[in-house]
Amino acid sequence: MGTVALGAALAVLTGAGAGIGIGLATSKAVESIARQPEAGGSIRTALIIGAALAEATAIYGFVIAILIIFILK
Repeated sequence: MGTVALGAALAVLTGAGAGIGIGLATSKAVESIARQPEAGGSIRTALIIGAALAEATAIYGFVIAILIIFILK
């Protein structure tokens, strides 16, 4: 059971990476919009797409953790 819990914990760590990535992307997007307000629409669109992809990796990690717990138990 210990190795299963360790594997699930490592799989869930993708959420930390996704959180850091979304935070960095948001800060850079805000800086970019502050420098060039007329480009705000395209920057916002790219930010939303990037945040969705980063969040998807966190969700995949969570799903893998759930699968590890229930299948390898």
